[in-house]
Order: sequence, then C-alpha cells, then structure tokens
Amino acid sequence: MPTGSASARARDPHHNEWTQIGGEASRLRMQTIIRLRWFGVGGQLVTVAGVYWGLGYEFPIGWCLALISLSAWLNVFLRIRYPARHRLNQSFATVLLAYDVLELAALLFFTGGLQNPFAFLLVAPVTVSAATLPARNTIILGALALVAAALLVVWHYPMPWAAGSPIELPILYKLGVFASIAAGMTFLALYAGRLSKESRLMSDALAATEHILAREQRLHALDGLAAAAAHELGTPLATIALVTKELERSASEWPPLQEDIVLLRTQAERCREILRKLTRSPSEQDPHHVSLPVTQLLQEASDPYSRTKIKIEIAAAPATDADPATAEEPIGERRPGVIYGLGNLIENAVDFARDQVTITASWTDREVEVTVADDGPGFSPDIIDTLGEPYVTTRQSGQRLGRSGSEASGLGLGFFIAKTLLERSGAKVSLANRETPERGAVVRVTWTRATFDFRDGTAGGRSLIARPVPPRPVG
Repeated sequence: MPTGSASARARDPHHNEWTQIGGEASRLRMQTIIRLRWFGVGGQLVTVAGVYWGLGYEFPIGWCLALISLSAWLNVFLRIRYPARHRLNQSFATVLLAYDVLELAALLFFTGGLQNPFAFLLVAPVTVSAATLPARNTIILGALALVAAALLVVWHYPMPWAAGSPIELPILYKLGVFASIAAGMTFLALYAGRLSKESRLMSDALAATEHILAREQRLHALDGLAAAAAHELGTPLATIALVTKELERSASEWPPLQEDIVLLRTQAERCREILRKLTRSPSEQDPHHVSLPVTQLLQEASDPYSRTKIKIEIAAAPATDADPATAEEPIGERRPGVIYGLGNLIENAVDFARDQVTITASWTDREVEVTVADDGPGFSPDIIDTLGEPYVTTRQSGQRLGRSGSEASGLGLGFFIAKTLLERSGAKVSLANRETPERGAVVRVTWTRATFDFRDGTAGGRSLIARPVPPRPVG
C-alpha cells in the first residue's frame, strides 16, 4: 500500500464533493481500493464456484453470488464515477472498507461462520485502514469486524460439507477462532500502523532535507556572486570615491548640490566597507572583540542606520518570568552573519517606518529573543507567509525610501540572505503585524540560551557584563 509523503498529501486536482465535504484526504487512492476489491471478488468467485460445483457441497450459492456481484458492480460504479488518481477522504475510505467487512461477514454467514477457514480474512480491511487512515477510523473498523465475528460464532448457516455428514465444531473451538482473529487483527493493525508512521516520518524528513539543501544551494550561489561582486566593484567604487572627493572640494561653487555630493561620498565609502567585510578572512578578527553583549550587538547592527530621520530606540532587559539568578545580560560571539542579518532587518524597518523603530532584547535562562518593530504599514497578508524565500519582496519598483530619498526596487534577496544567516546561527525567525489599533511590522529572532551564549575555551563561558541597560534612543 502506498504510504504517502509530504508531496503526495497535496490536494487532488480531481477533487469533487467527497473531498470538499468529507474532510481531510487520506493516503488511500481510489485505484488501490478498486484493485484490492477486484482481487477479493475474483478469489471469492473461484472459491464459491469450486466448493459448489467442484466439490458438490450444498450452500445458498444464490445469496453468495448476489453479494459478489454487488461488490463487482460497486467497483464498476466507482471506476466510472472517480478518476484512478482520486485520493479518498478519510470518511469515504472508512465507509468503503466497512462495506468490505460487512460483505465478507455476510459470505461467512452463508458458508459456516467462523468454522469457515477463510474467516481470518476479516482482518484484511482493518489492516488496510491501519496503513492509510487515522487510528480512530481503524478502531471503528476493528470494532465492526469484531462484532461481526462475535455474531458469526452463534448465528450462521451450516458449513458446506459432504451430504449426509454435516459438520459442527464445538463452541470452544469457535471462540478460539474468534480470539485468533482478534489477536491477529490487533497485531497486524499495530504493525501496519507503525510501519506507515515511520514511512511518513522518513518521507517528511527527506522532504525537509531536500528543502534545506535547496536553500543552502541558493545561498552558496549567492556567496559566489558576492565574491565576484566584491572583486568587480572594487575599482569603480574607488573611482567614485576619488571623483566625489574632488567634487566635494569644489562643492562651495554649487551650494544646492553640496549635500548630495557629501551623501554620495559617504554611501560610496559605505559600499567599500561592506565589500571589505565580505572579503575579510575570519582569522583576521580581533581576538579581543570576539564576544559582545546583546546590547552592543544591537547597537553595532543598528549603527549604520542611526543617522536618519527615523528614530531608533534600543531596550534590553530580562524577561518578566526570568529567574533572578540567571538575569545577567547574555554575551554572544561576534558573528558577522548575525550582525549582517540583524542589520538587514533593521534596515527594512527603517525604510518602511514612519517615525520610529523599536529594537528590544529580552532573555531568560532558556532563550534570548530580539524583536525589531516599526510603525509603518506592516506586512501584506498576501506575502507574509512567503517572505524569506528568494525573489519575494515587499518593495515595489520606484518606491521612495526614507533613508536617502532614492528610488529602488527590491529583488527579494536581502531578507532571504538575512533569514538564512540567522537560522544558520541557530535562531528562529518569525514575522507578524502589530495588533490593531497599532500599525507596523514585527520580526522576532529567537535563540536558545545555549546557542547564543559565547563559550570561551579559556574563560569557561564566564559572563563578563551583568547589568541590563535601560531603554535609550539611538537616533
């Protein structure tokens, strides 16, 4: 039986009223249940015909052929009504399997009840349910099969046998067969359900791994592009810086352009500094600045955007439910990826804010959380669930940016890179909008305390700074 996967659980393109009304889709396809029933119809027909005409044993063959024909016509109807790839919903699949239990119980009723050696086939529909349906549906089918088996212990036609020598097994033997069916049904259902669950977990893990590998592949491609850009842009940026310095010396002759020339020079220098950071080797990092408290981390990430018209406020304090014994300010490792990721979140908040961006840090003995909130329009509901994927952006072409007044359109790569770098550091990134009547977007970055805290091999992870700082404006 197909156990399904993350991709196989997608909505069937041939959905109809059963999938629309009957609830969640199961992992049982129409084609599978039809083939199983055809196998059962063929086996039942051969067995009935062999016993009646081959062995010459008497039993109500008319009723038996009617039940087998009903199953065959049901298969024909289902094959015409639904496409082969149609995936049954849970309720409809349970009804079809319940029919199989009742049809087999009726055949056993006319052919000797639990004395019939084929009585153990009552466990087959329950096993199929255990492999493809939730536990509650399997329990319902198992209860139905056990009730049918219990009734067949007492009420049934005589078992087909040679004329003149009818056979009737003791009641104790029938109860033993009933116990065998109950035990076999329980074991096979648990075994099939366990195998199905492990298969689903493996499929989900494989799908998640493929998704992560795809993200890493895209990020590595961007790493190569960044290195190429750093190499190619070095010379033109040096030329721009040289020309703007010359223009700045003569800026007094053009007072209206003086501010723009200064802005152009500072932005060119900023670009050169970014390129230097991209090409700097990790071994070049100053060992005396390898760690920093969370407040300094936020200040360093927000510093490039503090000289704007948007006010940036930083606040850091232990959470209200923090243990006083572990209320010391967390000290983390100075990781360029984390600083860049937080800086990108702050830059986005500054670009969309109307007046203020609030950056808060809180911590407990279990986790460290950084929140970046602005008072802008907030995230659009249409794309909030897809933000963080490559080439998904909230910036429209020609949007006016508050930092420099320039026009720009987003490629959707900045937030993707920032989110990936933060997740590489062990953080979880979540997006939300402020609750009404407030406006604005909120981005939360959360690390476990063990992931965030810096562990110095010589200091043994000692905390160097213990006092939280009160809220204060940065820009």
